[in-house]
Amino acid sequence: MSALFPSRTVAIYMARLFLTRTFGILFGLVLVLQTLDLLSESGRILATAGNGDAEVWRYVSLRAPQLISTFLPFSVLLGTILTLITMNANSEVVALKASGLSAHQVLAPLVIASVGIAGMTFAFNDRIVSRATAELSAWQKVNYGAMPVDRGNRSNVWVRAENNLIQADAIAGRGAGARLGGVTVYERDAEGGLTGLVTAPRGVRDGDGWRIWPAKRFDVAAGTVTPLGATVVGRGVTPDQFTLANVDGDALSFKGLREAIGDLQEAGRPTKALEGVLWHKLSGPLSSVLMPLLGAVAAFGIARSGALFVRAVIGMALGFAYFVADNFALAMGNLGAYPPFLAAWAPFLLFLLIGEAVLLRTEE
Repeated sequence: MSALFPSRTVAIYMARLFLTRTFGILFGLVLVLQTLDLLSESGRILATAGNGDAEVWRYVSLRAPQLISTFLPFSVLLGTILTLITMNANSEVVALKASGLSAHQVLAPLVIASVGIAGMTFAFNDRIVSRATAELSAWQKVNYGAMPVDRGNRSNVWVRAENNLIQADAIAGRGAGARLGGVTVYERDAEGGLTGLVTAPRGVRDGDGWRIWPAKRFDVAAGTVTPLGATVVGRGVTPDQFTLANVDGDALSFKGLREAIGDLQEAGRPTKALEGVLWHKLSGPLSSVLMPLLGAVAAFGIARSGALFVRAVIGMALGFAYFVADNFALAMGNLGAYPPFLAAWAPFLLFLLIGEAVLLRTEE
């Protein structure tokens, strides 16, 4: 460790400089983007009867974690470049190099701090962002109105039962313990014509079907409503058809998504796209570790040569190229063109090699 950090004071100084700039940039980005996003969404929120300032602030509390998660790697990149440009302009990097430190030793405090940021990002995404995404998605599906039963669970799921269609506003639980909320059964004849509507506020598994209550049936032809009490619908419809019909990988924690993938595989459903999302929950936070390496080109070279700005642009170009490649690979994985592991990890490994090659070529 002493070889990696010959000077504890210098290491702490560089890490503090890097962290303050990174989180300062992140705060500014999130503040501006949240304001712009709120301007576009506040009209829809307030258009719903009964909504007011409390609902606007609730939207901010759910949207802000998504923005933080998305733009934290960008902030690490910009924080790296700003830190290294400042140190280069003040000849601090020259002094460190003159003292015998290699380029990797100069960057070591930033890399170690980035590892801490990556760990914090994973925990933040797993515990906060996934829950906020699930709740915001469910809230948006009801047009910012009253939340359905069991907020944060799967919502607005449609299932076919022979000729009939069953729609549930919300689904909580898994397997035989699944509970439905806001159930509507669309009864259809052999030609697909609507003959009746059966509605009930709740439902549970009952034998090979689903018991819903208190139910009532609207007869389309007669125009009458008949109370049914408790009745069984959807015979032959299994719980996984409800609980796995709409799996949003971004709205689940790492453990929850892994369990959902296992359930889908047992049910014989395709899981390649979700496996890519699962791997990306690990590779995504680690992108912060790459940023000091990709932005390192701004640290070296003589500031008075006039090429410092060009070096900073090259560092930003490398960083943004990584984000483009990462999104492209993930999209290809969702389409099935790339294997899930390759879609999540190939950009990280590729730009790790590129960053090392640039650093070794220019400084080592």
